[in-house]
Amino acid sequence: MRTIALADGRIKTLIDNVLYPLGARSGDILWPNSEIDIWQRRGPSPPRLGRRPECPRQYDCPVPTRFGLMLKELRLRAGLKQQQLADKSGVAVRTIGRYETRAKSVPKPDTVALLAEALDLTPRQYAELSAAAGFPAQEAEPRPRASRVPHRHGDRLVEAAAQLADEVGSRWRREEEQRKVHSAALPVRWRTSEELSDHWENVDPARAEPMDLDADLEQIVDVYRGVPTGRLVVVGRAGSGKTVLAMRLVLGLLEIRETDGAVPVVVGLESWHPDQDFRTWLAARLLRDHPGLGEELPDGTALAAALVEHGLVLPVLDGFDEIAAGLRSDALGRLDDASRMPLVLTSRADEYREAATAVKPLTGAPCIELADLAPADLAGYLRRTARKTAQGVPLWQPVIDAMREPRTPAGETAAAVLATPLMLVLARTVYGGTANRDPAELLSTADLPTPEAVEAHLMAQLVPAAYRTPIEGRGFDPARARHWLGRLARHLDRLGRHDLAWWELGASLPRGVRALLMALTIGALFTAVDLALVVVRFGFDPLTALATVAVDFGAGAAFGVAHGLLAGRRDTALAPSGMRISLRGPWRRRNLKRRFMIGFAGGFLLGAVSIGVRDIVQGIVYGAGPFDVSALVAFDVPAFGAAVGLATGITYAMLSLWERPLDFQSVPSPADLLKASRRTALAQALVFAPVLAVVVPGTGWAVVQVLQLLPLGEWRWTFEFGLTVGSYAAFMGSVGYAIALTAWGRWLVFGRLWLPLLGRLPWAVPAFLDDAYRRGVLRRAGVVYQFRHARLQSHLSGTRDDQA
Repeated sequence: MRTIALADGRIKTLIDNVLYPLGARSGDILWPNSEIDIWQRRGPSPPRLGRRPECPRQYDCPVPTRFGLMLKELRLRAGLKQQQLADKSGVAVRTIGRYETRAKSVPKPDTVALLAEALDLTPRQYAELSAAAGFPAQEAEPRPRASRVPHRHGDRLVEAAAQLADEVGSRWRREEEQRKVHSAALPVRWRTSEELSDHWENVDPARAEPMDLDADLEQIVDVYRGVPTGRLVVVGRAGSGKTVLAMRLVLGLLEIRETDGAVPVVVGLESWHPDQDFRTWLAARLLRDHPGLGEELPDGTALAAALVEHGLVLPVLDGFDEIAAGLRSDALGRLDDASRMPLVLTSRADEYREAATAVKPLTGAPCIELADLAPADLAGYLRRTARKTAQGVPLWQPVIDAMREPRTPAGETAAAVLATPLMLVLARTVYGGTANRDPAELLSTADLPTPEAVEAHLMAQLVPAAYRTPIEGRGFDPARARHWLGRLARHLDRLGRHDLAWWELGASLPRGVRALLMALTIGALFTAVDLALVVVRFGFDPLTALATVAVDFGAGAAFGVAHGLLAGRRDTALAPSGMRISLRGPWRRRNLKRRFMIGFAGGFLLGAVSIGVRDIVQGIVYGAGPFDVSALVAFDVPAFGAAVGLATGITYAMLSLWERPLDFQSVPSPADLLKASRRTALAQALVFAPVLAVVVPGTGWAVVQVLQLLPLGEWRWTFEFGLTVGSYAAFMGSVGYAIALTAWGRWLVFGRLWLPLLGRLPWAVPAFLDDAYRRGVLRRAGVVYQFRHARLQSHLSGTRDDQA
């Protein structure tokens, strides 16, 4: 067949309706304005591996590559639709569609191999398809797929990995929609960093020359899959799009994930200390964000740990630069020691360069460095996404004109600031919603003379711009919102982290202050209930009321001390347990002895302190002598402490029998985890109450029976007294446990009572956090919130991060 030259623009219609029915092959077609034509004019050399072919300015590149045309022809010959080919090959249907319709899409060798296998190509056809993709002949052979070592609980692990993949995918798709990534996509590009890449023979022993990984955001999955080690480092300056790239990589890999393939999971590195075992820390982070992985296998291993151990989790480690400066070199070395597991690491360039220079680059990992946005990219984005003026001129036209060559000084400053996706989106947010804001004010050299001044201006205007209109009839005053967000930012700065967890509100307060506030809260609650009952039953008596107040605040003090000891400095013990109480299913008979001992120790402390305070106060109020009070305390403290300890030990052990991990789909957001934690805390309190009501008076009665046999005076135990003691123990023990010793109780005291009372947070904290998320000030990362960017947190906290 002779070569056919196409000169008009309706190329796709002609291919589908004329050429393919006539049996034309893609190699017979000459595209005068296409990349195929460009390759032919340049000579037979195809583009280098991984590089996106660039079109000269005089060509539009309106048609697919030669590979895309050949792929479509082979697919049609096989009688497959794009979705059917995607199902057979494991390549995402969106990726296949991109190959067949876009001039900028170039696949990786592994992708070509998967497609060739699904199309059942002959060796010659496979070689031709590979050549069309621009690969040398020696790379035409498909690489064998690594098989996984079976595990005795392999089926359960595969099932858990599938559930994890579904949950991760649904979370990031919602986040992608919230961030409007696809509404106006930014052309995030990168170049291969030879300096920060490991030796190429460590990356691919079969390759003699360096890999060329230069590409754009749409090709990140292909770039990653083309790295044999499964390790990749992504660096760039602050706001350059590293987190968005990680999100796109995760979603793209999930689309093509095989049944027993690893699940990509984004994890922030800021909380990891090199002294911690990396796999253990990773499993703990998985448990925090996915409580359903707390289920134990028959050998006692948690699902989270088993998935990490058997390579079913691909960690996408975001924020290497957030590790403390003095620990980054050690951290890089520990990541190298993690059995060379596949991973993706993102970092600001200078921080990674410093660590890599001190140690060495991450073994087996090439490095790509995100590039700044070009002026043409800025102009195109601003034109597409902004409204027009009354005269029909794009709102951003003055700024666009100033950034054109030759640039004005103001245009130079604007181009330098808007060169990162973060600042570009902030500028779009600040100037995109109302008619009274003109982006031309960014060109004022008097008010905004430097790039730093422009960036500070955009940061300062983000919150007023985000809060200028209500959402679904709900709104917060911008000034008050700015105050509360600043408090939250300072709270995170004091904790040294970026994860805003509802259960850690108040954790930045000194431990003694937290214990005091908890004691006052519980003491006030006990006093209110106890005084009401005393007055109803006996009438008001000042001495009795004083003794009641002292006893109840003494019990509150005991719970406050227990809270301070349990939480400690790092507050790890009061994180949500990830468990629910269910009477269905088999009992979990693990760690019963340990649970009993923990419960007994805590109950003994609470019982001993409460009864000791009561005896001392009543002795003072009613005029008892020091000897009598001392004798009473010496007897009551061990007896009552043992009674309460026995009850709490039994109850805490019993709770473990009915604990079940939360379902995978039950906690997709921070608010859902809060609700689940509340249900669990209340269920635990309901279990505690009847056990305490029976065991505490029962133990007291048994002690009295023994004392009656001894020559220690007359001891009596009436049913009415036992009922009173049981009711008191049931109420105070269960309520005190739920408030002082659970994550939900801590949230209740600090997040819903004291911090709003002190003006540091609004009363409707969950609604405020969700509203800030929907306005784009906060983002979600699993079951926690984060500020939209670390630079925004730094700005709102009132501190300056010169390296941000």
